[in-house]
Amino acid sequence: MAGVADDITHYDSIEGYCNELSYAAGAVAEVCVHTHAASFSVSVERWGSAREPVWAADELAGAAQATPADADASGCGWSVSVEIPVDTAWRTGFYLITLTANHDDDHDDDHDDNQHRNVGYAGFVVTAAPDHAAPTLFVLGTNTWNAYNSWGGRSLYSGGTQVAFRRPWGRGMLVRPEVERDDRKSRPRYTGEEPDADGEIYQAYRFANGYPGFMGSAGWFTHERRFVEWAEGSGYRFDYAVSSDLARLRASGDLTRYRAIVSVGHDEYWSADQREAVEAFVADGGNVASLSGNTMFWQVRPEPAAHGGTTMVCHKYSAHRTDPLAATNPTAMTGMWADPEVARPESNFLGAASLYGLYHRFGQATARGVGGFVVHRDDHWMFADTGLRYGDVLGADFGVVGYETVGCLLGFDHARLPIAVADPALHGSSHPHDTCVVAYTQSSNLGVGEYPKSISALDDQGDLEFIAERIFGGGPAALAKVRHGNSVMLTCRPSGPSGGEVVVVGSTDWVFGLADPAVAQVTRNIMEHVCSEL
Repeated sequence: MAGVADDITHYDSIEGYCNELSYAAGAVAEVCVHTHAASFSVSVERWGSAREPVWAADELAGAAQATPADADASGCGWSVSVEIPVDTAWRTGFYLITLTANHDDDHDDDHDDNQHRNVGYAGFVVTAAPDHAAPTLFVLGTNTWNAYNSWGGRSLYSGGTQVAFRRPWGRGMLVRPEVERDDRKSRPRYTGEEPDADGEIYQAYRFANGYPGFMGSAGWFTHERRFVEWAEGSGYRFDYAVSSDLARLRASGDLTRYRAIVSVGHDEYWSADQREAVEAFVADGGNVASLSGNTMFWQVRPEPAAHGGTTMVCHKYSAHRTDPLAATNPTAMTGMWADPEVARPESNFLGAASLYGLYHRFGQATARGVGGFVVHRDDHWMFADTGLRYGDVLGADFGVVGYETVGCLLGFDHARLPIAVADPALHGSSHPHDTCVVAYTQSSNLGVGEYPKSISALDDQGDLEFIAERIFGGGPAALAKVRHGNSVMLTCRPSGPSGGEVVVVGSTDWVFGLADPAVAQVTRNIMEHVCSEL
């Protein structure tokens, strides 16, 4: 069977989505399903440390539903096929929906059994009741999932400027077989191996298994799932939310019941309401643990979708030219938060930003890099009970640094230890208080011709040229600044001494290293620190 093209729309014989990303206990989850099969079955599992079945239905009537040409941007508009009662006894968490076409007459069966093209997946989060709150809120980066999802035609990486939530998630984003390294964008390199800088192994794997190029960039299975399996298996309990829940929780006053907010993996796309909610949370004394790379890089704007629900607008590289708000309200422009027109660099809150280092062991960006964080402040609480000392490398065997990162402008103190330095060239910059860099390693940005084959750069520039032009005015000196970056682990207090603390482990792939005892111990130290400090 030939491999799937990057347009995976209707590749499977059954597909579906929920009308909302999250539901409160006691609500009804509406699932919209398209299939040519005469009937289908549904099963629902809570996916924590293990997959726990909670609901099922068989022999539901199947129906093909018309898909609008603009489904990627405006949603599918499908009718509700099945209603799932969210029992009040269901714990907060991520719930996977498995859809199985029972009789598929319209699709060929000449494919490998592991393709499962008669199976589709959807999912939703069950939020916590206010009177049963855990001390920690775990937020799934669903804005970023949506940005990478090309179901229906385009994503924000293939020409789209808005992407709707009411459409199926792309193949592999929620479920796929677990493999050692082949599905990773930043493949860990064993001793004696040459780096797979062009992503040839990743490409071969995804084509053989019918996955689109974005499969390893975002989604439940890649990042959040790994953290949840480890954390719940280690005894941690937290409430769950999605990106868009943060503004709602702030408006209702329910965000204040938490001690900490945690996000992991790839948390790249933030709305203004989402960011303001988290910043206010920290200003009021709450803590944030961001175990994520490329975090808060792009500003997005939610708008009503033509076929129902919400679409997420982001003009990205062309925002200063094509976003209608660029001329009338530039701070709301859907480009980089660090763009001089927006002038709200993410480093104001995180103490770090991707303009100081975006990629590690991805394409030609530090292709032979160490893949771990080099420890500098070994007496910091993050490294308690790890045995790590100055100069040790943390997590290299599991490639915890990659594929996307955040860094900061570095200097050195009297003891030759790294310190974060304010950047006078960065518009709107407000350096966080008490920033403490505890570990870092080199990372870089990528220009035209330097990306692996699984990702397409712009025709005339890549992230390297774009950031150099928009932030530093372009030219050789600007390109050199953006080329030579880093990935950092740090703590800071963006609201000053009276506010809460932000802890940053600036790499998407940190969660791949949780099997490493030292990485697991650092993660435990972070979780216990942010939840107990108040």
